[in-house]
Amino acid sequence: MQRLLVQFEQRLEEILERLASCSADGEGVTRLLYTPEWLSGQQTVKEIMEQAGLEASFDEVGNLFGKLKGATERGSIMTGSHIDTVVNGGKYDGAYGIAAGIVALGYLKDQYGMPLRALEVVSLCEEEGSRFPMAYWGSGAITGERSFSQTAELTDKEGIFFAKAMADCGFGEGSGLTAKRRDIDAFIELHIEQGIVLESERKQVGIVNAIVGQRRFQVEVAGEASHAGTTPMNRRKDALEGAAAIISRLRHEAMVFGPPLVATAGTIRISPNAPNVVPGYAAFTVDIRHADRTALESFCAGFHEAASSLAGERGLGYRCREWFREDPVPMDKELGAKLRSICEDLNIEVKEMSSGAGHDAQMLARLCPSAMLFVPSRGGVSHAPQEYTSPRELAIGVLALTALLYQLGYEEERR
Repeated sequence: MQRLLVQFEQRLEEILERLASCSADGEGVTRLLYTPEWLSGQQTVKEIMEQAGLEASFDEVGNLFGKLKGATERGSIMTGSHIDTVVNGGKYDGAYGIAAGIVALGYLKDQYGMPLRALEVVSLCEEEGSRFPMAYWGSGAITGERSFSQTAELTDKEGIFFAKAMADCGFGEGSGLTAKRRDIDAFIELHIEQGIVLESERKQVGIVNAIVGQRRFQVEVAGEASHAGTTPMNRRKDALEGAAAIISRLRHEAMVFGPPLVATAGTIRISPNAPNVVPGYAAFTVDIRHADRTALESFCAGFHEAASSLAGERGLGYRCREWFREDPVPMDKELGAKLRSICEDLNIEVKEMSSGAGHDAQMLARLCPSAMLFVPSRGGVSHAPQEYTSPRELAIGVLALTALLYQLGYEEERR
């Protein structure tokens, strides 16, 4: 097994380094959807897939598939992740899942030949939403949750339309294989954790039981702008102080509620935003996440009640608008059980956990049984150039993935 892990380490490093070179200038890795760097990345993945003996093909939105044909006509078992990055991101997020799938399928092909059912690795065209205000475009197109009509008016910060950027890369409606699929029987995504849980608990692999639901809100607090020197403290209607009280309560209530709930106040803006004026208006965003829908709704309702009360006590206006909603997505229990058994057999230290970040697996779960595996992230750092997972930790994740793909692709039909 040690020799195999070393083999996996070397192959993963080769692929990840090649992909990291497909980046815009700047720190870290920047590979935004439908840019020259993105296209170079997908073309590089295609070459790597073909070198591994896989049949590579694009669909009409730019998703890239590497296929190992099966002896039967049953649906495919698919693994993979996304090729796009955030601005100045790391070289593992998304890319690792693609590299892992190629390494796993290449190994299975060399060792066992044709599987009983098709195995595929996918390099999804987009997940992050870093260039256009549309996330999960690649996986959403496969499931039918995303469509070309939804992109018609979308532009990036330079004013370039989504459709033009896509066409400039050679993709668009009818340009290739239809994106929507109905022949996928299972999806497994291997990903870096992007958090510190596995490292802090010294676990080698995380088996995801659910991807958390998210609620995002725009909160507005309205008071009265007034002179900072002449307005007595007891006569002020300070919108920023009210917003600060609400944000402080948000953190307190989240701590009391306990894991896995997390709550974050992100952006904030005030008016008139002057050093000698009591702020008359404040607006901020709130992001709340939990793996259980009932718990998520309960916390959100309690937060709104508390926030409204805090504003009212101060004579401030309060308004809260929800602008993003994703319900929790459970991962498939049977696939999770198979992964636990595999890790036990391979003496891999495992933790069952939820994912606090969104992933393509939550989209594919609407189409087929889906599973996620995490490997540790050093310091919990992600979406940054400092993102790092050791070669051995990366290889252990591929070892577990390979064993599951072998079971599903080579053994299941015989039972």
